[in-house]
Amino acid sequence: MRYLHTMLRVRNLDAALDFYCNKLGLKETRRRVDDKGKFTLVFLAAPADGELVAKGPQSREAPLVELTYNWEGNEDYGEARYFGHLAYEVDDIYATCEKLMQAGVTINRPPRDGMMAFVRSPDKQSIELLQKGAALPPKEPWKSMPNTGHW
Repeated sequence: MRYLHTMLRVRNLDAALDFYCNKLGLKETRRRVDDKGKFTLVFLAAPADGELVAKGPQSREAPLVELTYNWEGNEDYGEARYFGHLAYEVDDIYATCEKLMQAGVTINRPPRDGMMAFVRSPDKQSIELLQKGAALPPKEPWKSMPNTGHW
């Protein structure tokens, strides 16, 4: 058994791609537009996972995030808290959070411990960011930054 992907429904494909690709740094690996079914699937990979994705068969690339955009009847899916979150390891938690904040992303749970932070996508999916290796030493403004909203 091997992990393939996590599917996330999105209400606005452009906003979702802006968040996941332009702000978070994921890369689109493939896209499926289904005119008959009236949906678009966009598959995304983390930059460090490119080699893993390339090794898999084209129809079963992994590990990926699948954004599913239904063209019609785009209902409000709510927060779907039973979903949990996606998690990505980053080289520098502080630099990543700073970059996201500069791009307008709210840091819901700042990396006060130098190890973990949470942000949310435009569709309210939680994204956990974990420091690669050992925790970075706590530093400002992160160590005294309060939580914002929830994750």
